[in-house]
Amino acid sequence: MRTAPPLVAPLFRSDGQARLLAELFLSGADELNLNELATRAGLAYGTVHREVRRLLEAGLLIERRVGQARLVRPNPESPLTQPVRDLLLVSAGPVPLLAAELRDIDGVQAAFLYGSFAARMRAEPGEAPNDIDVMVVGTPDPMAVYEACQRVGDQVGREVNATIMTPEEMQEHSGFLAQVRRSATVPIIGDLPWQ
Repeated sequence: MRTAPPLVAPLFRSDGQARLLAELFLSGADELNLNELATRAGLAYGTVHREVRRLLEAGLLIERRVGQARLVRPNPESPLTQPVRDLLLVSAGPVPLLAAELRDIDGVQAAFLYGSFAARMRAEPGEAPNDIDVMVVGTPDPMAVYEACQRVGDQVGREVNATIMTPEEMQEHSGFLAQVRRSATVPIIGDLPWQ
């Protein structure tokens, strides 16, 4: 069964393919085994296996085997590697980039995208997003979060706006939080606070 291309990254065949490529090209990992890749991209192992086979055949990835494990990474010799990385940065890139940045900040308990960028990633129709909204839950140093978002924004070519709330604030009842809970979200770190 064919799936529609993702609205935020229409040049990729599917949302799953864009997430898989983003993990391989942008997460900072030198190489990933297929199980790790499936977990990180939120895809079934069989889907990852098929997609990796296609990407290996196209020369975009290379692999090495260690025992039974297949380790894959982008092929530095492919003329497509840099253009694919550039496309991923402005489309599917914010999630792995933000995860890598926010994971290293003390006090971050959870983080997720919300707003128009998250809605397009979840295939909800609408206009192309101009910026990226990220909710950070915990008690991190705000400047560390804002600087991390600035670095990611510089890489993806879109402003990344962070809202920081404590877990207690996330449990409050407000129009803003009700809208966030009703709307599309994309997890970055941890679980959604209301689940």
